[in-house]
Amino acid sequence: MKRTSNSTAPSGKVYLVGAGPGDPDLLTLKAAKLLQRADVIVHDGLVSDEILELAPPSARRFSVAKKRSLHSVAQDEINALLINEATKGQLVVRLKGGDPFIFGRGGEEADDCMAAGVEVEVVPGISAALGCAAQARMPLTHRDASSAVSFVAGQCKGLSDQNWSGLAGKGRTLVIYMGVANAEAIVEKLIADGAAPDLPVAVLQNGTRSDFRALRTLLTDLGDLVRRENVQSPALLVVGDVARYGDAEEKFMEFAEIAGVVA
Repeated sequence: MKRTSNSTAPSGKVYLVGAGPGDPDLLTLKAAKLLQRADVIVHDGLVSDEILELAPPSARRFSVAKKRSLHSVAQDEINALLINEATKGQLVVRLKGGDPFIFGRGGEEADDCMAAGVEVEVVPGISAALGCAAQARMPLTHRDASSAVSFVAGQCKGLSDQNWSGLAGKGRTLVIYMGVANAEAIVEKLIADGAAPDLPVAVLQNGTRSDFRALRTLLTDLGDLVRRENVQSPALLVVGDVARYGDAEEKFMEFAEIAGVVA
């Protein structure tokens, strides 16, 4: 149902909504309410069917799923779609996995909407890092292990030119998004930037979902772990001593079994 206003032009609005890491129960109340009111939903590929089913059948859905090296819809086209639908008077929900402002390109979409005179509001979601770590019972900060957390993207332009020095090491946690495909290069980069080869690492796959996996190893073994366990996206890499923490009943690799990989 279209929204009406006193002006001659329709008054629509774009909501940049975080869908969280996967579990529908982790949606915020505001996100769930907006889905139920939406005229148009523009969603990423990681948004589950269970979440999309919260929208009314009348809501039009546009999938703008992106895969590595294959963008089905260019970012400029997504921005134009949001603006076009809002200017028709539609309530547009731009639904993103995790949080819109953490590696979600939400800032670009908000800027373009505002430049076009379209009202936009950001509804934060639980970031993948928080959701995955919580399921693994792995604190990203801990008084005995880490007092700082950094988030980086492992799949972006100029990876080798970025300076990650000091982001991973004693008393620090580094969370790497979109890093599975580049695991070998990430290991080389971190070690070249000063990280110890025997630094603990956790790979958290399909966070908050029923097929969640948490795997642990040492930094120098990360690339081999990804291959032998056939790790697929979506998955996060957590580098630092906090990777030692978690639920002992999960299928984790024992550090003692792999200690031989360190010279």
